[in-house]
Amino acid sequence: MLRIEGLSVAYGGLKALVEVDLEVSEGEFVTIVGPNGAGKTTLFKTISGTVAPVAGRISYRGQDLLALPAAARAHLGMAHVPEGRQVFKTLSVDDNLQMGAYVAAGRRDWVRNRKRIMELFPVLDERRDQLAGTLSGGEQQMLAIARGLAGSPHLLMLDEPSMGLAPTITDAIFERIRAVHKEDGLTILLVEQRVAEALESCDRGYLLDTGRVALHGSYETLLSDARVKKAYLGM
Repeated sequence: MLRIEGLSVAYGGLKALVEVDLEVSEGEFVTIVGPNGAGKTTLFKTISGTVAPVAGRISYRGQDLLALPAAARAHLGMAHVPEGRQVFKTLSVDDNLQMGAYVAAGRRDWVRNRKRIMELFPVLDERRDQLAGTLSGGEQQMLAIARGLAGSPHLLMLDEPSMGLAPTITDAIFERIRAVHKEDGLTILLVEQRVAEALESCDRGYLLDTGRVALHGSYETLLSDARVKKAYLGM
């Protein structure tokens, strides 16, 4: 589904990504972990089109993404849920969801998607007329994910969904992410700071360090690696 080859990105001469190779197959749950500043968010922004690479290729379902502007990429069935939630705070919950459904597939499937979203996140149904800016941090994160789902994506990209949230709220959000993967068959690419939980949820994972892929493989492979144990699991 998504193939990245030799991707390099630089800001003012400083290398943020260096010859990154990454692949996500249809129906997979792939996690990217790594320290702050490793280039994880830059990778997502490059896929979405808000950051331009200096080298490399990105293809999605056989189509050259780098040949398309950012606005066109969302219409291909990719949804990017950015770090920090970034909901439309002055709009209601329902209006936020409709903003996510602006692509053709989202408009076509609006009734079905909205029903599924409210099953996954019943608190959003209770708050549907409430301004998004008045929601709690956890509710805003749920809304950000739900807004991504409203567009009927084939690939859901989640950037640090646990950031700034209490562990119990994070557990609930991870439960919903696993549900849309297992029950709905949605392909997921996740960047996450909670390494153990992220790797245990995925089919495969990548360790990104100083802009390079330092390790990749199954979750068993990554969890058994000495570098991962020491740096991220406190072992």
